[in-house]
This record gives sequence, C-alpha cells and structure tokens, in this order.
Amino acid sequence: MTALAPAAAGSELKWWKKGDIAAFFALFTNNLTNIITFTALLTMAGLPVSMVVGRIAPAFGLAILITSSMYVWFARRLAAKEGRGDVVALPSGPSAPSIFTVTFLVILPVYSTTQDAELAVGIGLVWGFLEGLILFVGSFFGDLLRRAVPRSVLLACLAGLGLLLLAMNPMLQTFQFPVVAFVVLVIVFMNWFGRAPFLGRVPTGLLLLIVGTAAAWAFGLQTPEAVQSALVYAGWHPPQVAIGSFVEGVAHSAPYLASAVPLALANYVFDLENIEAAEAAGDHYRARPVMLVNGGATMIGALMGNPYPVTVYIGHTAYKEMGAGIGYTMLNGITMFAVGLFGMSALLLSVVPMAAIAPILIYIGIVTAAQSVRETPKVELPVIFVALFPWIANWANSLVGNTLKSVGTNAAEVGADALNSAGTYFSGISTLGNGAPLSSLLWGMIAIFAIRNKPMLGAIVSGLAGILAFFGVIHAAVPSLPQAWDLSDSHVMFLVAYLMVAALFVAKWIQDRTTGTTVTFSDTDEITLSSAVSPSLIQSTRG
Repeated sequence: MTALAPAAAGSELKWWKKGDIAAFFALFTNNLTNIITFTALLTMAGLPVSMVVGRIAPAFGLAILITSSMYVWFARRLAAKEGRGDVVALPSGPSAPSIFTVTFLVILPVYSTTQDAELAVGIGLVWGFLEGLILFVGSFFGDLLRRAVPRSVLLACLAGLGLLLLAMNPMLQTFQFPVVAFVVLVIVFMNWFGRAPFLGRVPTGLLLLIVGTAAAWAFGLQTPEAVQSALVYAGWHPPQVAIGSFVEGVAHSAPYLASAVPLALANYVFDLENIEAAEAAGDHYRARPVMLVNGGATMIGALMGNPYPVTVYIGHTAYKEMGAGIGYTMLNGITMFAVGLFGMSALLLSVVPMAAIAPILIYIGIVTAAQSVRETPKVELPVIFVALFPWIANWANSLVGNTLKSVGTNAAEVGADALNSAGTYFSGISTLGNGAPLSSLLWGMIAIFAIRNKPMLGAIVSGLAGILAFFGVIHAAVPSLPQAWDLSDSHVMFLVAYLMVAALFVAKWIQDRTTGTTVTFSDTDEITLSSAVSPSLIQSTRG
C-alpha cells in the first residue's frame, strides 16, 4: 500500500463545502433523469412496475453508491498524499448511452417477442455484467483495447447511438407535447450550449425539471390520481440477489451481446478522458483503480438486478470551479440509493413528466454526436456518416415493426416484397439495421482503413465482417446458419460481398507494394504521397 504523507496544517479535505450544494444538484438531477427515464421506458412497454421499482431501481442505486463511496475514498487518499484540501472527487453515474442500448436493443425486443419480463431482464443483466467485465479486464489491457479500434470509429458509433437511439424519440416526444418541452429545450440551448445562462444561480438540471413539471401540471398532463397510484409502490425495497434471473438470461443472451463490446470500449475511452480531464484540473487519479471500481460495481449491480453500467461522469472541472469537494459525490450516491431503497422512482415519474426529461436526453444525444465531429480529424469525418447508416436503419426498422404491430400484424405476415414495392426498401432497412452496434463499428473500421490506406487491416476487418454475417450475428434478426448455400440466402450473399471487399483491400496492398505508394497524414491532416502520383491527384485529394 502506498504510504500517505500527512496533510499540511489547514489543508485537510473537508467532508462538505459550500460549493458541494450546486454541484450536488447538477449531478443528482442528471442521475435522477436517468432513473426516471428507464422507469418510464420499461413500465410503459409493459414490464411490471413492481419489478422495475422493487428490483432494478434498488440495485441501480446500490451500484451508484458503491462507485460514489470509492471515488470519495480515492479523493481522500489523494488529498492526504499531496497534503492539500482542494481535491475534488470524481462524479459518478450510469452510462446514459448504455441505458438506451440495453433497453431498446435487449430488454424491450425480448419482452416484445416473448412477453416474459423475467427473461428480458435476465438477458439485460447478462449484457450489463459483460459490459462491467470488459471494463474490469480493460483496466489491465486498456492500451491494447484502445489500439484495436480507432478512436474516431468509437466516436462515430456513439454519434449514431446518441442521435438515433438517444435523441430521436425524445425529439418526437418534444413535438408531441410542445407546451411542456419547447421551453425546456430552449433553456437547454441557453444554459448548456450557450454562455449566458437563464437564471444561472439555479442548477440547470433542477431548473429544467421545475419548469417542465410546472408546465405539465398547469396543462393537465400530470394528475393527482397518477401520484396516488404510484404511492402504492413506495416502501422498503432493499436490493436482492438476482442470480436466478442472471443464469436464465445466460442461455438466451448470445444474440444480444454484440452491442456490449463496442459500447464498453467506448465507455472505457470516455472514462479515461474524464480521468485525464480531472488531472488537467489538478487532481491526478490513477486510471486502473477507477476502472476496476466501475467494472466491479457494474458486475455487482448486474448480479443484484441492475442491467445498467456505471461510469465516471463528465463535469469534474465544472464541479471544481463551483468550489465542490467530496460531499457532492457522496450525497449523490446516498440519495440515489435512497430513491431505489424506498421505491421512489415510480412516484417521481408520476410527478415529473417524460416530456420535461426529453429535452435533456436530446442534449445528451447531441453532445455525444458533436463530440465525434469535434474530436475526429477532418480526413476521417466521412467515417461518422458511414457509421450513422446502420443506426438510422435500426431506428427505421423499429419504427416499421412497431407500426405493423399496432395494426395487429408484422413484417413476416405482410411480406418483404409487399413492403419493398411500397417504396420502403424494407429488405435493406432490415439487413442494415440488424446488428447495428457491431455493423456500425465494422463499417466505420472499413471506411477508416480505406481512407488511411491501411489495406491489410481493411482486409482483416472485412473478412471478420463476412464471418459474422455468415453466422447471422450482423444483418440478421438472430444468429443462425444459412438455409441455402447460394446467393439466395442473405448469409451467403453477405459473406461473398465482404470477401470481395477483402479481396479489393488485398489487391490495393499488392498495388501499393508494386508501385511503392505510401500515404501519411500529418497532424493537420495534409496528405503526402511518396510515389509517382501526379500533383493534380494530390491537389484533388486535398481539396
């Protein structure tokens, strides 16, 4: 164990500072938004309220409490080691993109198909456990994981997830209930995107909930009867071991785990970025212990019934500027645990409307997408849009499926030919949208290796994509083997197509070796070709 130097006189880290008040409300409202969101999504889809409030929410709060407590311990160790009292604890909360990924790509599809809530949540627990396991292992092999997938590709995948999975439906809700959501959305623009906030002394997250809730009650969108009904679920709900649901989910989880890998890699990178941001603000936290805590708390939460991973939140620098210390993080963990422990999530949802939360989710989605544009080199910007297409198709696929379900039918009964003839391009929507998290990642890598002129890496990724498509991991509703061994079967057709792409990359590699062509990119993304390439081609490439 590292020896801790005694703190200098008058420089001990206090448990509570004045700045912790504002920082707490900012962090707590963000966390509260997430618990209200998944409560609404799951219960509105038909999962039992007693399950969501009595089992998922308490385990969710427990995971937040574990990370918050450990972050406070890390901060106190750092303060004692460096002998100063201005250390700020890292903020903790759930991974917002993961909430929507596991909800929309795992839990809701399984429940919609089987009407078995236990199975749907069980598979979600396996997904969450795998996410935590990847983070846990990644703390030891982080550099290898970060090198395996270009950072621009991870950001591009999250851009699609943020816009289509996170922000699109909330945007539609905003226009469904404009008397509530429009004002909230514009306050988001003013306070979180702008530099001159409205009522800047009030934490923006709290302000958004107050304004949206007041508008909803004023226009009759929330009712006392709903509050009375929600009170039935309030009470003592301690976290429960969910090994049985977890084990049941393991046997059926394979088709739904593809999205966990790219998202875990992205969460790992973002955690490192937030830790680095804290270091830039003067607080040096070692990455490995923080990542171990995140992965461990996520796995514990999954075994207790929570499918949603926890992570380091962005905002350490802002909280430091507010004058916070460790109290805000500790109080956030305690409060979130209390919300789950006393069954308050359904009650909060009956008071705070989803229309008031929707603009906050739009903001998160936009920020996620904007980060990919901001931090991607100019030459790699096309990768973002390439990676968006599978997510667009995934959203459209869900929309078509839900529309057909609402009239008592489905795509299989209507037939792909009928849907295609109506101009929906349903076959393309279905194959492109199925397995979107993984196909977005793969196509992003194919695009970036083509742009960066790394043909052998492109050939490897193309071959891998072909194998995954052959077994139905991507471009198919569920993994399966081909029914026919010719191009009439989509598994075989996609295998052949990807192998053709791999062959193209190999041919490009042979051409480069033959002509001596290499392409390098400077920090300013200028292209230099060391071969007999005409100046006009170089100019056209740059332009």
